[in-house]
Amino acid sequence: MNQPKVGFVSLGCPKALVDSERILTQLRLDGYRIVPSYRDADVVVVNTCGFIDSAKQESLDAIGEALSENGRVIVTGCMGAQAEQIMKVHPQVLSVSGPHAYEAVVGAVHQHVPAPDRQHDPFLDLVPPQGVKLTPRHYAYLKISEGCNHRCSFCIIPQLRGDLVSRPIGEVMDEAERLVKAGVRELLVISQDTSAYGVDLRYRTGFWQGRPLKTQMQALCSALGELGVWVRLHYVYPYPHVDNIIPLMAEGRILPYLDIPFQHASPRILKLMKRPGNAEGVLERIHAWREICPDLTLRSTFIVGFPGETEAEFEELLDFLDEAELDRVGCFKYSPVDGAPANALPDPVPEEVKEERWQRLMELQAEISAERLQQRIGREIDVIIDRVEGDSAIARSSADAPEIDGVVHIENVEGLVSGEIIRVRVEGADDYDLWAVPVEA
Repeated sequence: MNQPKVGFVSLGCPKALVDSERILTQLRLDGYRIVPSYRDADVVVVNTCGFIDSAKQESLDAIGEALSENGRVIVTGCMGAQAEQIMKVHPQVLSVSGPHAYEAVVGAVHQHVPAPDRQHDPFLDLVPPQGVKLTPRHYAYLKISEGCNHRCSFCIIPQLRGDLVSRPIGEVMDEAERLVKAGVRELLVISQDTSAYGVDLRYRTGFWQGRPLKTQMQALCSALGELGVWVRLHYVYPYPHVDNIIPLMAEGRILPYLDIPFQHASPRILKLMKRPGNAEGVLERIHAWREICPDLTLRSTFIVGFPGETEAEFEELLDFLDEAELDRVGCFKYSPVDGAPANALPDPVPEEVKEERWQRLMELQAEISAERLQQRIGREIDVIIDRVEGDSAIARSSADAPEIDGVVHIENVEGLVSGEIIRVRVEGADDYDLWAVPVEA
């Protein structure tokens, strides 16, 4: 029997990657074969990103490439929420749908490339219980909610993905269990706002393994901590109840790692961004968290060159970074996004000033990162092996999320396997990475 074939292009953040995995899983269940090239595909699905202008352009370019190489293209994802922009540039696409529109995408594939009319065939229908994954076997993203209740002035995510919708905690835990049984050693918890998990459901009580669990961040973290794998938290807003998660990290139940998007330190800029928080309060909490959990790794992102940002306010941000000593920092130069309220703010910052501020911030952060990594030399730590290259391996510690943080280099060793968690001793460091050797058992 001739299986219909689908090509797939996935762009954007880990949340979009999870959407792609769900679409691919359903297509596999429906009898489609997923192929790696345009040439072999009967139709190509492009899952787009639409967060900033550069991401939109990347999405439009990917659609154009798929049209050029194949000619039959179905578009979905965040930029799909702005279908008129896509159709204006690429009117020949077959279908456009927005983010997490799984049924619409699969329906469009069925319409343009009908599914095989056949009885169930266990050889063709074989889909692993955890579904189709686009990450390596040993780690997986676990999306706990969709949408966001915040209205940050620089962001259009709520326009694209809607308000917060939390998944039932039993459903999340069942998925986590399936992933662990399939060999996943690290679960990366993602959402638009992990700290707000369950607020839309009023923290409704659900059930997992026959026992009641509140649909709430702390209860979820406690339950995930029972699975015996690494659990890493992303996109955590610093609400007061985040304080309750730190003891779980100190006890080793989940990784001592928090990804918190602070975005800035100036009260006035934070107000213009429509972000909560003040630098003094944040610094106090950071110090308190580190008292409870000294191994805590803090990652954050910041925006420089926001409209109206003065030199003095940028210096406030640098002072905050100097005091906070965050372990991992990402920085973006402000970029207007169609539909974002910040576009209407006065006093735009010139591009050359944005670039200069970005350079200064990253230089400062490199110094901070290097100093903190130097403190780890001589220590023994656990690492997870991401890939093996001959007699060397690339690994990550609890301080390193995949693709965005540093790595641990292990050289002149044999017998290591991807996904393995081993004990190493740190022997060197640079600005962002560590070098280590295995500790003899």
